[in-house]
Amino acid sequence: MSRIALSDIEAVQAIDRRGSFRAAAIDLGVSTTALSHTLAKFEAELGVRLFNRTTRSVSLTEAGRLFIERVSPSFQGLSDALESVRAHRDTPSGILRINAPPFAARQLLSSLIFEFLRLYPEMQVDIVTEGKLVDVVAEGFDLGARVAGLVPADMIALPLGQPQRFAVAASPDYLAKHGVPLTPGDLLAHACLRVRLPDGSLYRWHLEKQGEVVQLDVRGPLTLDEAALARDAALEGIGIGFFMEQNVAEEIRSGKLIRLLEEWTPPFPGLCLYYSGRRHPSAGLAAFLALARERSQQ
Repeated sequence: MSRIALSDIEAVQAIDRRGSFRAAAIDLGVSTTALSHTLAKFEAELGVRLFNRTTRSVSLTEAGRLFIERVSPSFQGLSDALESVRAHRDTPSGILRINAPPFAARQLLSSLIFEFLRLYPEMQVDIVTEGKLVDVVAEGFDLGARVAGLVPADMIALPLGQPQRFAVAASPDYLAKHGVPLTPGDLLAHACLRVRLPDGSLYRWHLEKQGEVVQLDVRGPLTLDEAALARDAALEGIGIGFFMEQNVAEEIRSGKLIRLLEEWTPPFPGLCLYYSGRRHPSAGLAAFLALARERSQQ
């Protein structure tokens, strides 16, 4: 048993968490072949198979399930202890894994991450962009980024101090053909680009003016779940779109899109970083959060 390394246990946890060798190998920064060899050697040391493998799936055996249940708390404690020791290094090093939707990742890159990497050249940042809300702890991320209302209640949230706004916009060509909506209710008579949320439901456009709130179940020829695609469709004159302001700011400035009902889209609490308070932060995470707090105060 002395030949079993921490990397063996980490490999088992990654395969279980991700459900595939390829995804686990990406998380661990190794090749799929190397990960497969690591697991095979580990199973040989234990004398038991931990995973059932088919060409389409990977699942825990009963022995594997028992191993994960018993070893995970101890392994987490050991990992926390190692991170506590590493936190005393003068210069943070290692990998910081962040989960964020694309618009949030762009904001983090420009406002925090580029500066963070210049300050701490021994750090690496791994960003995964996806629209759906994931369990950052279970998926192996150090922290996530979401608008304030989407941060899970059991996470510690750090507001970045930059309010967000929605923007209703359409191309000049569309408005010349179909007219300009002057009230939220007018949108119901227009072709609108519908928004599909990560859980599969359709988003009801949220408009607000001086305390009056209107939520519209708009209709239109196209339903999309990606902001860049919706922007392209609006530019082509397919319909009126509902966007995060920063996703169409340049097009509005250039006149390629015309902003509509601007008084109905007031600012709201913006982007937050969030992370688990149950784990001792690594030196890299602590340094990143300190920089984020400094920038948000400015």
